[in-house]
Amino acid sequence: MRAGTRDQRSFVHGGKIVVLASNGRADPSETACPAMTTEDLAITYMTLRDATITEHHPDYLAPPQKLRASAVVYCEGNFGGIDGKTANGLVRHSEKYEILSVIDSEKAGLDAGVVLGDGATGIPVLRDLADALAHAPATPDYFIVGIAPATGLLSAHERALVLHAMELGMSIVNGLHEFLGDDPEFLAMSVARNVTILDVRKPRATKDLRIFSGRIAEVTCPRIAVLGTDCAIGKRTTATILTRALNARGIKAVFVGTGQTGLIQGARYGVALDAIPSQFCSGELEASIVEAFETEAPDVIIVEGQGALSHPAYSTSSLILRGSHPHGVVLQHAPGRAHRCDYELMPMPTPATEINLIQAFADTTVIGLAINHEHMTDTEVTAAIFRYERELGIPATDPLSRSPERLADMVCAAFPQLKETLTAGVR
Repeated sequence: MRAGTRDQRSFVHGGKIVVLASNGRADPSETACPAMTTEDLAITYMTLRDATITEHHPDYLAPPQKLRASAVVYCEGNFGGIDGKTANGLVRHSEKYEILSVIDSEKAGLDAGVVLGDGATGIPVLRDLADALAHAPATPDYFIVGIAPATGLLSAHERALVLHAMELGMSIVNGLHEFLGDDPEFLAMSVARNVTILDVRKPRATKDLRIFSGRIAEVTCPRIAVLGTDCAIGKRTTATILTRALNARGIKAVFVGTGQTGLIQGARYGVALDAIPSQFCSGELEASIVEAFETEAPDVIIVEGQGALSHPAYSTSSLILRGSHPHGVVLQHAPGRAHRCDYELMPMPTPATEINLIQAFADTTVIGLAINHEHMTDTEVTAAIFRYERELGIPATDPLSRSPERLADMVCAAFPQLKETLTAGVR
């Protein structure tokens, strides 16, 4: 529902009855306790338009109906590329936001799905924010920062653009390491324009962070981690496709995110690990997995990987293996990638060496290989699938160009008890 209609609803927050207008913001004029603090209002602004903020505000109870807020995604000069992975992911899958358009002047006029090689989605790539606003039926609810540069920071031009979006009445979703909610300039604009800033990577207070407890042993269903041979190689996409494919089969699968894009897409469980002090990473992931298990009672849990265990620039893969204790691993590899992202002097590892490292580091088994087909023809993908299956002795597939059923088959072959669960559910 767009602002202008008067379908209001209310909920209780902090002992106060809060009335929400159709745009999801608290209406102080009709609130049972008009003397709400600025902090109270800041929390309520995100309610109906943000169904997944419980990680940062555990006292908030989500409304029974999950509404998708409208959003434009900023990805200037990077859409379809490695540093555009957040925007790429949101075009492919978004439970939380209705993506109206992507901003990238270099690819303006194209369909976002076509740019990604997935076929038309009806989401246009537009030149700038003005074009995005002209295309939208009303001012979008959110402006999402869809770039993921290695620096994790906004340029001066990008800062000005985000502030302008706020001035126009859009709330901000930011997945960078730079927390805009801590910046006085952005904070002042959010108060002046009654908009919110969601810093997805910002961890909970240090006193609330959890260390590893060993409770992962209580999670009795199979846990599968999707790891990779490099960063930005498709681990989250493969994990998402695998989760969907298993659920479509009647096998209840739950996705646990470990990065900013998965959380922006709407992952109910997970945490952005690369922003958490290393002492707490395995514990935070363990706690998220235990929560998913206790709340959902799934047949299987799929854990998103980060970076690569062999990559010297990223340590999160080791912490994911420690925190999740996966029973199995699906490895993502890009045969057409000559060197690591952003590291031209660092050649890509082979799947075999990465598999050996993973299985030496953790008590787990690599059950299959997922191929990223960048820089490859379909014929080359087919040849790579056959070659790796022969060399590695495990199933291989390309999750995007081949049927998702192949991923589900991969998991069911490694964990035959999942087939038994499915059969029992049909009886």
